[in-house]
Amino acid sequence: SYSLRRDLHGEMKNQTVVAEFILLGIPHTEGLETELFILFLTFYLFTLLGNLLILIAIISSSQLHTPMYFFLANLSVFDIFFPSVSSPKMLLYLMGNSHAISFQGCASQIFFYHCLGGTECFLYTVMAYDRFVAICHPLRYKLIMNHKVCIILTIGTWLGGCLHSFILTFLTFRLPYCGPNKVNYFFCDIPIVLPLACADTSLVQMVSFTNVGLMPLICFLFIFISYIRIVLSILKICSSEGRRRAFSTCSAHLTSILLFYGPVILIYLGPASTPWLGSVIQVLNNIVTPSLNPLIYSLRNKDVKLALRKVLYQLANISGL
Repeated sequence: SYSLRRDLHGEMKNQTVVAEFILLGIPHTEGLETELFILFLTFYLFTLLGNLLILIAIISSSQLHTPMYFFLANLSVFDIFFPSVSSPKMLLYLMGNSHAISFQGCASQIFFYHCLGGTECFLYTVMAYDRFVAICHPLRYKLIMNHKVCIILTIGTWLGGCLHSFILTFLTFRLPYCGPNKVNYFFCDIPIVLPLACADTSLVQMVSFTNVGLMPLICFLFIFISYIRIVLSILKICSSEGRRRAFSTCSAHLTSILLFYGPVILIYLGPASTPWLGSVIQVLNNIVTPSLNPLIYSLRNKDVKLALRKVLYQLANISGL
């Protein structure tokens, strides 16, 4: 499409405005579309099914109506939506459909990707605080982490993620895009789209680097401090069985944090990588990690496994009818 813009002399002239972007996909994977489609579809379906089962198990089991599982239920919701930002479009063009994505669709991908990613980052911090209170202040746990506090913390994570994403998306798409419009990636993200702008991007780059860099760093510092206090408290427990049980309540959360922060550091804070390596890291972050969280939180948790068995038993009975 075209629009009229004034040049330096004040005269009106035509200037091409990008109406859509072309997603080129994962670099150096030409001819592997069928194999990638099957692989990514399997991970995506497993992610949806696994997190949905965890969510149903927590809702249906009264034993799991505690702050820790309330936040885990929220994590399952995020892990359902997060890969849904990029996976459906990627699966469509792997099937042979158009690689084109509208300007508004690209902006939506960036907004929801950073909104959900930022919200999940805040949620992991809240979950670390929950474990800190449970282990370091067990007698006051129910008083501190009451239902009202849990709701406020959850709403705060959502609002924080939305504000973080709105700032980045607004600054990115207030710039003019006059062409080219080829995105050498499998979805729209700020570091990939921003170089396509036909204007000075230094301000946006500075704000996005500060925003995307500082937010995970601050959250990670809070998590790190929480776990230092947790480890010190666990070491004070006299019995080895008590120490083992205390640590087991944190092990799943620690594993998820490592899987979440590892790709984030490599993508946004690490040294510049090739487009292919960047795409592989993003695949791990967007598709693989959300599919692993249900396994992480269920394999070593007897309460979750028991609730899942009940859910699967009920589903089997319903399907039998």
